[in-house]
Amino acid sequence: GSMTAATRLISRLTLVTGGGSGIGRAVCQRLASEGASVVVADISEESANETMVGLQNELRGQGHMAAVVDVSSKESVKKLVTRIQPPSVCVNAAGITQDHFLLNMEEDHFDRVIQVNLKGSFLITQAVAQALVACGAPKGSIITVGSIVGKVRELQRDAF
Repeated sequence: GSMTAATRLISRLTLVTGGGSGIGRAVCQRLASEGASVVVADISEESANETMVGLQNELRGQGHMAAVVDVSSKESVKKLVTRIQPPSVCVNAAGITQDHFLLNMEEDHFDRVIQVNLKGSFLITQAVAQALVACGAPKGSIITVGSIVGKVRELQRDAF
């Protein structure tokens, strides 16, 4: 019943990238409400701390922490993952949305989107999976969240 849902993540460590805002912040709040200890990781220390302070902390043994990470940097990801015990749940929600139209997007901006949204998910997934295997964890969940900012209609309407 609802009681199970409320406590099913008790004493589980969860890592959420992009936890400082948007979907990532909502994911942190939900995980905390189910009893998880949440590592709120974001490129913005201020945003990560803001999310952390608002997390529910009544369930047994819960402790949350904020961490700064640039998911597009292998060094930054490695530093984060070695600082914490391997999380049993990892959610990749770090991503930058693209508000420019395709026709006038700068190439370096496109490269940055790829670095953060695709390579970032790969680096976090790889590092967390390696850590879980190294510590002999029986199981773990790694979830990647994609957000589609619907620009298609606008493109069709006025790009061509």
